[in-house]
Amino acid sequence: MVDRRTFLQTTIAGTAGLVVTNPIIAAQTARAAGRDAVVAQIASRHDATVKMLRDWIALPSIAAENLGYPQGANYLADLARGAGFDRAEVIGTKGKPGVFATLEAGADTTLGVYFMYDVKQFDPAEWSSPPLEGRLVERAGIGRVMIGRGATNTKGPQSAFLAALHAFKASGRRLPVNIVLVCEGEEEIGSPNFAEIVFKPEVEAALKRCAGVIIPLGSQNLDGGVEINLGAKGIVELELVSTGAKWGRGPTADVHSSLAAHIDSPVWRLVRALNTLVKTDGHSPAVEGFFEKVRPLSPALTKILEDAIPNRSETAAKKTLGVQKWIEDEPWDVSLRRLVTQPTINIEGLVAGYTGPGGKTILPHRGVAKIDMRLVPDMTAKDTLELLKRHLATHGFADIEVNMTGGYDPTETDPSSRLIRAQQAAYRQAGIEPSLWPRLAGSWPGVRFTGPPLRLPAGQFGLGTGGGAHAPDEFFLIDSANPRVAGLDGATASYVDFLYAIARVR
Repeated sequence: MVDRRTFLQTTIAGTAGLVVTNPIIAAQTARAAGRDAVVAQIASRHDATVKMLRDWIALPSIAAENLGYPQGANYLADLARGAGFDRAEVIGTKGKPGVFATLEAGADTTLGVYFMYDVKQFDPAEWSSPPLEGRLVERAGIGRVMIGRGATNTKGPQSAFLAALHAFKASGRRLPVNIVLVCEGEEEIGSPNFAEIVFKPEVEAALKRCAGVIIPLGSQNLDGGVEINLGAKGIVELELVSTGAKWGRGPTADVHSSLAAHIDSPVWRLVRALNTLVKTDGHSPAVEGFFEKVRPLSPALTKILEDAIPNRSETAAKKTLGVQKWIEDEPWDVSLRRLVTQPTINIEGLVAGYTGPGGKTILPHRGVAKIDMRLVPDMTAKDTLELLKRHLATHGFADIEVNMTGGYDPTETDPSSRLIRAQQAAYRQAGIEPSLWPRLAGSWPGVRFTGPPLRLPAGQFGLGTGGGAHAPDEFFLIDSANPRVAGLDGATASYVDFLYAIARVR
């Protein structure tokens, strides 16, 4: 913005035939010219960006199946080098390796960027096209999309971010910010070793220079709207295991089901234990002390929530999720308040005995429940895990094994932070007025950035859209049928705008 006095001085001088260089206007003009030169390269590189995404989808890294390691980390390091990072190295952990990369542009501002290179498991039989093919298909009312595991979560958005860096290189323009890239390969199993990467001394030192951290994400709704999340729920991922050997009752190996007449069942025991975790309504957590550390939304966040609710479409949400009712038949606004503010205990899956074709008539010796618990401030993963263990012991289920596989605390970012204001500026550059949203109902390990000792603002950013994360036919939008929704090139341009925005916002 130029103030009135500066504008008048410039105008008067110009009409008097004088040559006056106004530093503010000159900087704005140079910045606009630089931005336009970079964006002009995006369309010409469209096919290369599509190929980058397709090739990346073809190489899955699935932590839960120990598939694609260390190939995935090595591949991502190569992608970073190709996009212009001066340094990109693979970092070992107790689990899967990470990647640390830096791009020094000689800028005053440094931005942190979080990538994950792992993806969820998949069953090809459930997909309409091969999940590793990256096939382009038409979706009615949406446009041409690429289907593939990891397409939207999050190789599509990450490819768009890398494509923005390629556009800077192709234009010959210097980036307005330095970039610190921190990547992991275990996000989909709860990031159990991510702290080893973040707090490696050289990585932590690089992050301390950052104005904030973003995770690239296709943030648009199908109507073109955008929300900026001011935080995310934390998570605990775990297994509950019931066995005859640990219980001291029931079989220590599978036996014939006729023996259920006089031998206890570890699986029924697991079911009874699970029933104690929630109230009779089937969703409200019943673990003693579960809500003790839940901090209500502040008045400021409550207002942000109330202002944003009218921008969300109930009809569109029900269609996308394939549901007809919300919990307890609550109205849409009440259900959204619950979505933001309530911690949860969820059964991801149950496995016991024989699940193949036909019957096998056995009494299983072992049952496993996959559980996740979503956390809100001021809950912590450590304390919540202990509450669950204590609850099971108190209710007579001390023999049930509780094996935490991953998790982390919730995140929070101040809406007045430089990072959030830069996101707003970049979206407005694209002609979109974004809504603020108090808290993402999902989770990501951003607390490693927002928590001590770094205490950085962090969150998701990016135009574009996708769907089917963790599900069959996952997709990311390539060519949009709706001019209000960005395709791959528009998503790439949004990162160009954000890099300029975070450089100039103070």
